[in-house]
Amino acid sequence: MRRARIVGVGHYVPPRVVTNHELEKYMETSDEWIRERTGIVERRWVEPDVATSDLAVEAAKNALEDAGMKPEDIQFIVFATLSPDYYFPGSGVLLQRKLGLKEIGAIDIRTQCTGFVYGLAVADSFIRTGMYDRILLVGAEIHSKGLDISTRGRDLAVLFGDGAGAVVLEATEEDRGVLSTHLHADGRYAELLWTKCPGSSTPRYATHEMIDEGCFFPKMEGREVFKHAVVRFLQVIDEALKANNIRPEDIKLVIPHQANHRITEAVRERLKLPRERVASNIHKYGNTTAASIPIAMSEAKKEGKIQDGDIIILSAFGSGFTWASAAIRW
Repeated sequence: MRRARIVGVGHYVPPRVVTNHELEKYMETSDEWIRERTGIVERRWVEPDVATSDLAVEAAKNALEDAGMKPEDIQFIVFATLSPDYYFPGSGVLLQRKLGLKEIGAIDIRTQCTGFVYGLAVADSFIRTGMYDRILLVGAEIHSKGLDISTRGRDLAVLFGDGAGAVVLEATEEDRGVLSTHLHADGRYAELLWTKCPGSSTPRYATHEMIDEGCFFPKMEGREVFKHAVVRFLQVIDEALKANNIRPEDIKLVIPHQANHRITEAVRERLKLPRERVASNIHKYGNTTAASIPIAMSEAKKEGKIQDGDIIILSAFGSGFTWASAAIRW
């Protein structure tokens, strides 16, 4: 059976480290409060002149190097982000340009925290049908420019960081690669985690009143999101296991979206897995949304935690609500 196999993985994070103690200068919060509720110690923020596609191109180059490929080997680009360089066009075409590629297709995926897994499903489908043989999949985010970095916005401002991760997917007919993907959504909860502006639901995309109101900043009902996240993470992981007749003890590594360390721990405990078999790097980077899974995957591979033949489970939950998982035989 033809399917997509990950043959290269890479990531990039900006050099600027922002600690919890630094955030204490901007808002009423504390290192102890942030650590206890989220597990985050520090995150990376970009400089003012850096765009999301700038992070993406560095992660893409690292993934291509890991795959032993050149940019011109890529036939299609899938770019997952909620923080594009522009309102339009999407960032996929900008990444294409920065890699020096011409005329290959590029699409953006806008499902926020599940963006990388949704993008993996799209890329895998294109490869399974024979439409493409090699696809570059990127998850990249810049949150720091869109946060309300004040006491008013502290509940979300302490959570998010900037970064990018990428994988190169190639067609294979071996018994490895992406075994299955599982995608879900429930729009009834869309406004529990959202950014209202800019958008067509308002009389104008942008007004001074909107700026004063703060509707350009993200909003979240934290308790409701947490409650749904734990349930959906477990459901969609279980779906991936059942679809492939995999037992929890067969899993070499679960790579969850890095939303909150308490969520990751709840999932780990329910699956009865030791800590070393559930990837967690939220303490270093915070929540990087679509970038969090590929960043964690890249680090795990570099650290030797992923070997040929290993079963890897990806899972994510986020705004929309959307949730998704993937089962991979490396």
